Amino acid sequence: MVIAGVGVGATIGPANALAATPAASVTAGYAHSCAIGTNGGLYCWGSNWSGEVGDGSGTDKSTATRIGTATTWATIDAGSSHTCATRTDHTLWCWGRNFRGQLGDGTTANKTTPTQVGTATTWATVSAGDAHTCATRTDGTLWCWGYNRLGQVGNGSAAWTFTTPQQIGTATTWASVTTGYAHTCATRTDGTLWCWGDSSAGQLGLGTVGYSTTPAQVGTATTWNGVAAGYAHTCATRTNGTLWCWGENGYGQLGVSGSLQNTPVQVGTVTTWNKVGTGVDTTCGSRTDGSLWCWGNNITAQIGDGTTTNRSAPTRVGTLTTWTANFASSYHTCGVRTDGGLWCWGNNGNSQLGDGTTTQRSAPVAATLP
Repeated sequence: MVIAGVGVGATIGPANALAATPAASVTAGYAHSCAIGTNGGLYCWGSNWSGEVGDGSGTDKSTATRIGTATTWATIDAGSSHTCATRTDHTLWCWGRNFRGQLGDGTTANKTTPTQVGTATTWATVSAGDAHTCATRTDGTLWCWGYNRLGQVGNGSAAWTFTTPQQIGTATTWASVTTGYAHTCATRTDGTLWCWGDSSAGQLGLGTVGYSTTPAQVGTATTWNGVAAGYAHTCATRTNGTLWCWGENGYGQLGVSGSLQNTPVQVGTVTTWNKVGTGVDTTCGSRTDGSLWCWGNNITAQIGDGTTTNRSAPTRVGTLTTWTANFASSYHTCGVRTDGGLWCWGNNGNSQLGDGTTTQRSAPVAATLP
C-alpha cells in the first residue's frame, strides 16, 4: 500500500486537553477516523474520497465533522475506505466505498452518507474490514457480506461478492467479531475462538497456511474474551489477562521476535492486558493500569513513541495511566483518555489525525469533537 502526503515532525498537545464534546469511542480506517461522542453524536474526519467520512461532500475534512444530528449512535468501526455503525435502536448503517458490496445495501454503489442496512433492529456490534463487513445480532447470530475471494465472508460459498448480509452457520452464541484484510475471527459466549478466510501467513491460527471458507476453531481453549484481526495477523486476549498473537511478523507486529507464527504465541508474561487492537501491520494494547502500548510497523510513527523505528515488543505510549480501552490503529492511531479527551498520532497525509493539519505526528496530539 502507498501512503501519500507523509510529512515529518512530532507535536505533543497539552497533557490535560479535553474535547469540547468528550469522546466515548474512536475508530481508525486507512486514512480516515470516526468517533462517537458522549452525547451520542457521530463525528468523522480525514480522507473522504469514497464518502467514508459520511457528510455527503466527498471532500477531505481536516477536523472532526458532525455527521447528521442523531444522538443515538452506539458502536462504530472503520474499514479501509468504508465505515459502519450501530444505533441504540439496534439498526445498522454503513457508508463509503462499496465496490465489493461491503456496505450491505444490495448494491455496489458508493454512499456518501450513512445508509441503513436492511430493516432489522437487532444489530449488536459491527466490524468493517478492507472490503468485507461482519456484524453480530442481539440473538447471538453472526452475519457477513462483501468481498469473499478468500472465504472471508465465511458462509462456505465460492462466490466472490455478497451485497447483503449472509448468516454464518446457525449458531446463536457469537459474542464478538473482527475483520482483517481478508480474514475474520470471532469469539463465542463459551470462550472459544474461531477464524476463517485467508491464512497465507498463518493469520487464522490453525497451524496451517491456506484458507478456510467456514469458521474453524483456534485450538481448544475456552478462555478467549477479545480478538482483533489486522492485515495479515491476529491478536487476542484471554480471561487471565494474557495476550496472544499469530500470523505475519515482518514488522514485529506479533510482539515477539522471529518469523510468522501459524498458531497463537504469548506476548511476554504480563497478565494485565484488557484490550488489543490491530492495524495494518501494527498492534496496540491497553492494560488495567491505564497504560497504552503499541508495536510493529512504525513507518508513519503510528506507535507513538516519538520515532519511526519498528518495534518487535510492546512499547509504551508516553507515561500516562489515563488511557481507556477505546483506541484504534491503522497507519495512524487514536485513543480516548478517561477525561474524554481524544488523541491521535501517526500518518496525517489526509488529515486523519483531526488536528487541522497534514503533518505527521510521532506522539499524541489532541483532536477536538465540536
